[in-house]
Amino acid sequence: MIDNPPLLTIHRGHARPDPALVEAFRGAQTSHLADAMEGRGALDYRIKPMDPDNAAFVGPALTALSYPADVVGVFGALAEAQPGDVVVIANDGYTGTAVVGDIVAGMMKNKGIAAFVTDGLARDRAGIAAAGMPLFAAGIMPSSPAANGPGVVGAPVTVGGQHVRSGDIIVGDADGVVVVPLDRAAVVLDRLNAIRKAEATAIARVKSGDTDNQRIRDIVAAARIIGP
Repeated sequence: MIDNPPLLTIHRGHARPDPALVEAFRGAQTSHLADAMEGRGALDYRIKPMDPDNAAFVGPALTALSYPADVVGVFGALAEAQPGDVVVIANDGYTGTAVVGDIVAGMMKNKGIAAFVTDGLARDRAGIAAAGMPLFAAGIMPSSPAANGPGVVGAPVTVGGQHVRSGDIIVGDADGVVVVPLDRAAVVLDRLNAIRKAEATAIARVKSGDTDNQRIRDIVAAARIIGP
């Protein structure tokens, strides 16, 4: 007979980013970050903030797997997280129950956790908004999960189509969430700064009255024209 797995497994000792590196990403637009990562890194479009007016965050990931219809992995992540961490919960995209609600969100806020991100569902939207911590989920539904396990904290997970490791830098805003792998963060930051400058120039030109740009003009000039 195969033994039942433990209720909770915790992996410790993952690399953590330099706080200064994390801060360098603060305020970054997720669209700029996705561009800096060649169109990759963004979680599935369904993972959105419960409160769009309180959606901006940045921090290192603490990953966990909370099995479908179960919350043990979330409890383990709550216990293990350090202030400033972003708790990232893989729930296998389960839609039969929520995986987080306002009480746990309030506990995480009290502990100084920067944000909570899951491919599962949440409940108690009003209470989550009142708790004041950015919380991203794939939707809302009222049913609560069980606490029977198993759950795993600290191991790599896949959430919203992206591979996430504890220590990766997670950035969110009202548009969604982007994962910056820790081993690529310095390169991505250099690209991000260049994109920010280019975007600022483009926006300034639009505000001054531009109706096109050189790229648009080149595409139109090379078009095949049919008709008079």
